[in-house]
Amino acid sequence: MKKLFYTITHWEAWPFKLIYAPITPMWLWYIIKSGAVWFFTPSNPKLTFGGMEGEPKKEMYDLLPTELYPTTFNVKPNQDINLVKENIVKHKIVYPLIVKPEVGGQGILFRKIDTEKEFINYHTKMPFEYIVQQMVTYPMEVSVFYIRHPQENKGIVTGFLHKIPLQVVGDGVQTLEQLILQHPKGQKRVGELHSKHKHKWNEVLKKDEKYMLSYAANHNRGAHFVDLKSISTINW
Repeated sequence: MKKLFYTITHWEAWPFKLIYAPITPMWLWYIIKSGAVWFFTPSNPKLTFGGMEGEPKKEMYDLLPTELYPTTFNVKPNQDINLVKENIVKHKIVYPLIVKPEVGGQGILFRKIDTEKEFINYHTKMPFEYIVQQMVTYPMEVSVFYIRHPQENKGIVTGFLHKIPLQVVGDGVQTLEQLILQHPKGQKRVGELHSKHKHKWNEVLKKDEKYMLSYAANHNRGAHFVDLKSISTINW
């Protein structure tokens, strides 16, 4: 009963189809009104499929000044590993670094890589094009949802979220395993987390030590989102 109540009161935990079912009538109405199934794609005309799904990350990075995102380069599957390592040096990227699919979503195949050995292992097993990116360690991550009508000079912020990746904090007494089993989201992915953190599984974390279980700030990776929209009242 407790689990059912938690699921009902936390919509982000609902199945994807259930979340979007209520907008289906509106979707059908706009299809009829516009005469096009993919009526929404002009909202982001420079992104594949309007940015809804399947857009290469390179399309987004190419729209931004290079100083606004971490140093990044692409790697093809089965590319010579020595050439890839040379590219890491050429771009002055140091460990730890981040790797993720060029076309991906929900944090799938996103990894923090600490050593060259880990990187070689990822490259060997990765069947898709991916990007290598310098890891950044800012104290917080946010998502800003912004819309602007083409005929208007200013838009509005429709969503402003603080994204907190899955993590635990040590108390100097309990092991990592015990902390995970007490975490409301961590306890639901014990098998996955044990596979990633088995080297520290039975280790007691120091008091107030923050330990990251996942660096991917996505719902399906266990991240927690905090609504900050009440402070985002400025027009941009």
